[in-house]
Amino acid sequence: MGYLRTAILMAAMTALFLGIGALLGGMGGALIALVIAVAMNAYTWWNSDRMVLKMHGAHLASGQAGSALEQMVHDMADRAGMPRPAVYIIENAQPNAFATGRNPENAAVAATTGLLQNLSREEIAAVMAHELAHIRNHDTTIMTITATFAGAISMLANFALFFGGNRNNPLGLIGTLALMILAPLGAALVQMAISRGREYEADRVGADICGNPLWLASALEKISGLALRIYNESAERNPATAHMFIINPLHAHARDKLFSTHPAAENRIRALREMAGAGNGPWG
Repeated sequence: MGYLRTAILMAAMTALFLGIGALLGGMGGALIALVIAVAMNAYTWWNSDRMVLKMHGAHLASGQAGSALEQMVHDMADRAGMPRPAVYIIENAQPNAFATGRNPENAAVAATTGLLQNLSREEIAAVMAHELAHIRNHDTTIMTITATFAGAISMLANFALFFGGNRNNPLGLIGTLALMILAPLGAALVQMAISRGREYEADRVGADICGNPLWLASALEKISGLALRIYNESAERNPATAHMFIINPLHAHARDKLFSTHPAAENRIRALREMAGAGNGPWG
């Protein structure tokens, strides 16, 4: 169901792009915007792992705690039948984690020192399994594709704003102005909806990888509570990366509202507990 929902939302993004392209810039303008957006996002996609890890000051896992984390992640990756990702640690008191990389063969996971210090071994395993699920599900690729279309839609809107767009479109001046404002907003909402949907799917697959959905439910409960009280300076400096973390690291976010990139933690915890109660897995 998660993949079907994502496919429907991506189809909606594509339709929105084609519609605004035809109305504002004609198909020629739409194709130009798409080419530019693809080129920009291709560069970002290819270099995403290095860029994001550098933004958050991540370093390769080392020392006793780092080696234990790396071994844990690699053992779970082996059991899940997927390539072993590089393992990084971020010196940050807020418990959190994320995955990055253009594909499973070129991926990395990162955990904060706050995560390693505040969670049990089982909870840490569950969090890292969630990040492995993002890698296995190709979520970084999916979000790059949606970002491409969102960027192209914004470019078309800017093109129409500065050059007047297609004056023969049936919406008229007021309709065109409204579309220039609402189309990028609509694209952003679809992009956020896809991001939120992928979180639920990564929770489900991550629970399978670690072997117990209750471990992840417990981890989310701890992380969400501590994240509200502990400031994450690197995330606040780079808010565009917030959607990558297992829990939104920003303090100024609205939970489970229209512009949130993450579902409410309590909703995710409820779904995981229901999953455990159903007993359809190794924990049953």
